[in-house]
Amino acid sequence: MAIAPLPKVTLIPVAHFPEKFFLENLVVRADGSVLITAVLQKQLWYVPGPARTLTDPVLVHTFDHPVTGIVEVEPDVYVLSLTEAYTTHESHLIRLDLSSWTPGATVDPVIIFDFDDRVRGLNGACLLGPGVLALADCFAGLIWRVDLGPGAHSATARVWAEHDTMGDDPDGGIPWPPQPGVNGVRYGPRTGYLYYTSTAQKVFMRVPVDPVTLDATGTPEFVAALTDGDDFCIDEEAGFAYVSRHRANTLDRVPLVPRRGSEVRHLAGDPFDPVIVGPSSAYWGAEPGDEGKVMYVTTDGGTTAPPEGVVRNAALLRVELSPPTEPR
Repeated sequence: MAIAPLPKVTLIPVAHFPEKFFLENLVVRADGSVLITAVLQKQLWYVPGPARTLTDPVLVHTFDHPVTGIVEVEPDVYVLSLTEAYTTHESHLIRLDLSSWTPGATVDPVIIFDFDDRVRGLNGACLLGPGVLALADCFAGLIWRVDLGPGAHSATARVWAEHDTMGDDPDGGIPWPPQPGVNGVRYGPRTGYLYYTSTAQKVFMRVPVDPVTLDATGTPEFVAALTDGDDFCIDEEAGFAYVSRHRANTLDRVPLVPRRGSEVRHLAGDPFDPVIVGPSSAYWGAEPGDEGKVMYVTTDGGTTAPPEGVVRNAALLRVELSPPTEPR
């Protein structure tokens, strides 16, 4: 089978954040604006959109705990994960309604679920279906299923999947933090799989999902070897995931099916590009035709692994994929 040609990649910084900001996850809203969690700063940020040129981000809220995952569960209603992954492991889900919010106004986040002591560190999150979330627990080595009540005003949670490939590496920090296990999660309803990265285990995996119950119907399956994998977005039509490799400072294209691991390719960052340092997550744009062509990528500027000891500004990048100008 011929390997699909690599697209031409254009990286456009659309927002800069201070050095040492650890931008973690993002969602793109229907109007093209972007919401970004800054885990160590315990903050949620807003970038006006559609973001095409450099603009100033706006602080939405500062929480009492580090914030990681963010999922839009209803139009302009979001569920965010708060988690003390590196200390007490205290973790909560909050509901945030931004349907009438304007930049600069205050918000009213509400806790809708408190996890028990089985939780160790919530990380990536995605929708499995209406009112059903999958949450990566990167230090417990499992994925939680969260069922939301009406309007996302309440929630219940249970373990959805657990596997050796989801395990962390407590001695894998360079020098800190420890390497998480299961990290990013994305569900592909067309292919019928939930995909995940495991940073410590250096793999990209998939789990079959029952389309009715949304439960896992089999054990995780190896797709490709991948070091430093973090979060990602998927293009089911093209058959690829676009994975941020956090400490490797690259954005990679990874096949969604097994036995094609040799087709993993760098899209950006190799050779080293100071524009994309510490990429942490990726999300398709919201304008018509954006999926498969325009994504937004967060970076931490090298906060966790600064190239040659240099920490740069964290950033939100617009990444445009276009047909190659010549065969590659």
